[in-house]
Amino acid sequence: MKRFISCEPLITLLLIFTTTFSVAQELSFEDGKKYILGGLEVTGLQSYNEQTVKTYTGLRVGQPITVPGDELSEIIKKLWSLELFKDIRFDLVDIQGDKVFLELHITERPTLSDVKINGIKPRKVDDIIKDTDLKKGKKITESLIANTKNYLENKYKKQGYLNTKVAIAVAADTSQTNAQKMIINIDKGDKVKIKKMIFEGNEQLSDAKLRKAMKKTKEKRFWRFWKKSKFIEEDYRNDLSLLVDKYAENGYRDARIISDSVIKVDENNINIKFDIEEGNKYYFGEIDFVGNSVYTDRQLAAVLGIKKGDTYNGVLLRERIADDSKPDAEDLTNLYQNNGYLFSSINPVEVSAQNDTINFEIRIIEGKETFLDHVEVVGNDRTNDHVIYRELRTRPGNKYNKSDIIRTIRELQQLGYFDAEQIKPDIQNANPNEGTVDIKWNLVESGSSQIELQGGYGGGGFIGTLGLSFNNFSIKNLFNGEEYKPVPMGDGQTFAMRVQASRTFRVYSLNFAEPWFGGQKPVRFSLNLSRTQQFGVDYTNSTSNSIKVEKSRGFAITGITAGLAKRVQWPDDYFTISHALSYQLYEFNDYNIGLFNFGNGKANSIAYTLGITRNATAGGRIFPRGGSNFEITAKFTPPYSLFSNKDYESLRDRSIELQELRIDQGALTTEQAEELESVDQERFRWLEYYKIKFKGDWYTTLVGDLVLRTNAEFGFLGNYNNDVGDTPFERFFVGGDGLGTYTLDGRDIIQLRGYENQSITPYDELAGNNNSGGLVYNKFSLELRYPLTLKPSASIYGLAFLEGGNAFNNFQEFNPFQIKRSAGVGLRIFMPAFGLLGIDFGYGFDEDLLPSSIGNGPSGWQTHFIIGQQF
Repeated sequence: MKRFISCEPLITLLLIFTTTFSVAQELSFEDGKKYILGGLEVTGLQSYNEQTVKTYTGLRVGQPITVPGDELSEIIKKLWSLELFKDIRFDLVDIQGDKVFLELHITERPTLSDVKINGIKPRKVDDIIKDTDLKKGKKITESLIANTKNYLENKYKKQGYLNTKVAIAVAADTSQTNAQKMIINIDKGDKVKIKKMIFEGNEQLSDAKLRKAMKKTKEKRFWRFWKKSKFIEEDYRNDLSLLVDKYAENGYRDARIISDSVIKVDENNINIKFDIEEGNKYYFGEIDFVGNSVYTDRQLAAVLGIKKGDTYNGVLLRERIADDSKPDAEDLTNLYQNNGYLFSSINPVEVSAQNDTINFEIRIIEGKETFLDHVEVVGNDRTNDHVIYRELRTRPGNKYNKSDIIRTIRELQQLGYFDAEQIKPDIQNANPNEGTVDIKWNLVESGSSQIELQGGYGGGGFIGTLGLSFNNFSIKNLFNGEEYKPVPMGDGQTFAMRVQASRTFRVYSLNFAEPWFGGQKPVRFSLNLSRTQQFGVDYTNSTSNSIKVEKSRGFAITGITAGLAKRVQWPDDYFTISHALSYQLYEFNDYNIGLFNFGNGKANSIAYTLGITRNATAGGRIFPRGGSNFEITAKFTPPYSLFSNKDYESLRDRSIELQELRIDQGALTTEQAEELESVDQERFRWLEYYKIKFKGDWYTTLVGDLVLRTNAEFGFLGNYNNDVGDTPFERFFVGGDGLGTYTLDGRDIIQLRGYENQSITPYDELAGNNNSGGLVYNKFSLELRYPLTLKPSASIYGLAFLEGGNAFNNFQEFNPFQIKRSAGVGLRIFMPAFGLLGIDFGYGFDEDLLPSSIGNGPSGWQTHFIIGQQF
């Protein structure tokens, strides 16, 4: 909060030191005569108690007092210091013998009853009142008015409004005693722009290079949207040093700005003129290392990366010694600090300059090798200590290592239990003599569980969804009633359950994961159980307002998956290798969904999945700011047909023949339909396939908090035996928001904004529809992200995207450059209790693959709502 120092005008000082005494009667007395105080009366008070003021003066009836004298002057000073009064004086009322009777007359300052601010947006008023401390009841002084005026003018000048004018007026408030209203009129005017930057004296570096060197001070150009051309004094002063650094990067060590001036062009434009002295160009000479014993000269020279004869670059030299802009930079300081030498210091010193060559000594004080003494974690109110300590790379007794601190920050961010923006280590009790240091990890818990509660209308009736996800669960306290707050939490486990139901389907799923299975190593165990039921619907006898659900007919999928994933050390410890074994049972009862050509029977799938993941993102799970995340998975079923005596070639040929006959005739006879069911039942009793998927995400911080996410994806579903054919499950459905509903049949729902859900699906001639999915897909994305707020209660960021992708029937048709393109904008909101919510507005530039869209032009604008999607 801004604080103001009150300064009274000169008249105040005069009042203090020239106390005015008036006599009610015609009396005379000698200066500085001693009296006994016979009485004291306080007049002029409006809101203060007379006795309170008397007590504060310290005067008592009957005490000796010199009139006039220093004691009375000190009392006046003391009362002035309260800043509650605008007039204070002592009057001599009467003298009776050796007794003196005084009157203390006080005029109170008015109090502030209301503030009205004109010229700014209403939502900014409260911030202004808070910053200037203009709260009701505050005494109005000349300094308060002057300081408020100066603060507001400077505030807006710093934002580029150099012509800001502020007028403050006060008026009596008749509804209150001794109160005044304050009216503040702010005229910011237009922002003052930089019309032109003029450089004189520069011969070695062009005007364009010098303008580019100034990061936040730019000339007015019609194409410049991101970096504005407004003049801000603080940014301008910082950019002046960048001009000098630009010369230092190019060998001109002695370059300096002789003068710079701001020239007013008109009310809204200025020119800036620079007079530059470049000096001579220099080169690096001998670079000697002094004081090093831990590393050899050759090792240090390799990190320094500067050789004799190189053009002098003062900025590069400074960065290679210690690059403050990157905590994990490859510089000499980090080289020592990553090996335990916290107290090392490295200083480059120019030892001689001969002609155009500068010789350096890199003087190193290595200090004592440093070890961690105490490591403390605070702020984890819900998460148990062992969940945090197992992720720490900083342990008591370990050698101090700066890279371990940076990596620990990243690991704690990835947990998702704490506010990623507030994870900062506090280095304490550094003792260079003993070589010890303490680290205190200050954490702020954020919500790690979500609830999903939805209701809507679709599929002929109401659809209700209830989902609970506890991402910091404690299963060992499942039967401990005292730990239910509202559920047992703190052991870092994941427990999720989801139920979705309508008149036509039901879905149940249960998930559990333990990230440190066995408690000793980062081995993640996961278990998933799922059950889907889809009921038959009779549309022929239904009315427009209802459908007839036949629960005796239906399709069900029961699945179970168990997995193990281990973090490995090679090629580096960002890699995780995962294994999963799954079984799914598909049951059909008088129900044909168009995937299989049989409506009665069963199909089985046993699959093993191998995954290799390298997650090296930085900045938290919600809003990564750097790094990358790669994932490749391979899913295999046993090649049953290789060990079977079935004639799959004949079964497939007969199936194709009957399907083609269905197309020609429009329908099959009862005998032909039963034969087709029997043939495909034999072909797909045990599903066999292999499925390869790749996904890569790159995050790059461009400017400030602006982050670019680059994404590439590819998937292929193949078979071992062409006679068996391609499995109708596990396929790729591209288009839309990327959210799966109740599909637990192994299909992959691929987001492609700007198109309807699952509309980029190739046409299957035999099936006669677009419902079968693709066997190959690829997708590319560019996404610019900018955070609006990253607070624990809610993280919000906006985005703009370019996207392209497609799905194909087979690998022969696959063309990575034949893509459906889109662009748009969106918003994401992450709230701990509800997970990720968002909305995207995407424009599809091409036709989708739905029959109804062929020949109708681009997909156009589509709105997508994102609920619970992963980051």
